[in-house]
Amino acid sequence: MLRRTPLVLLLFVFWGPVQGGPMTNPHPNITDQELFWGADQYDFSVVLRAAGMECFWHFAHRGESFYLSFVVQWVTGIGHDRHLSVTVNAPSDLLVSTVNDAKGQLNFEAEETGFYQMCFNNFHNRFGTMQVFISFGVYYDGYQDPIERKKEEKKKKEEASKDLNNTLSIIEDATHQVEMHVFHMFRYYSFGRMRKSGDYFLLLSNSQYITWWSTALSLLIITSGYLQLLFLKRLFISKNVTDGEKPRC
Repeated sequence: MLRRTPLVLLLFVFWGPVQGGPMTNPHPNITDQELFWGADQYDFSVVLRAAGMECFWHFAHRGESFYLSFVVQWVTGIGHDRHLSVTVNAPSDLLVSTVNDAKGQLNFEAEETGFYQMCFNNFHNRFGTMQVFISFGVYYDGYQDPIERKKEEKKKKEEASKDLNNTLSIIEDATHQVEMHVFHMFRYYSFGRMRKSGDYFLLLSNSQYITWWSTALSLLIITSGYLQLLFLKRLFISKNVTDGEKPRC
């Protein structure tokens, strides 16, 4: 009997971790689309190397609104070309939209459900880098949590014969509309902020360009004036000629 006791304890020790391991699927009843559902927005800056390309992916549902805003903040290197090539591809690799400019804004309705690809190509600048401010995201006008929607449908079926006060639903709809308006205001404010920062960096670049060229031209004018005076002065140099010497031309 005493010999069997250690064996039983060993079985409990090794059997416990197997049954209590980590969960590989914490939400077995929720699909991937339900997990990704929701309005969101991302703002950040990225530096593109010379002739380089950066791509980003974002999830969107079919029938919902997708937007992308970008502006080139500064450019370094030889040949300051501020143009940026931007392409957006659908989950099926179809080209949705393209822009070739220093700043732009794309808005379209998602025709497919999945991850949309956004690529930023700096092939105009073979020898210079650029910094780009990017803002993208999705927003849902008729968004509602799937679990809450099921509860609402069940509640409506149970209380179809009762007269309910619609004050709460009206407040909820009004709150959702205000939230969407605030979201759009923040979005347009972000795009205006991007344009302002781009104009500021462009002003600094032009100021440095004008300063360097003004200095170079000023040095060139001073040098050319000095050389002209030196040449004219040598034309009027006279030498003392004796009787035995003849002047030469």
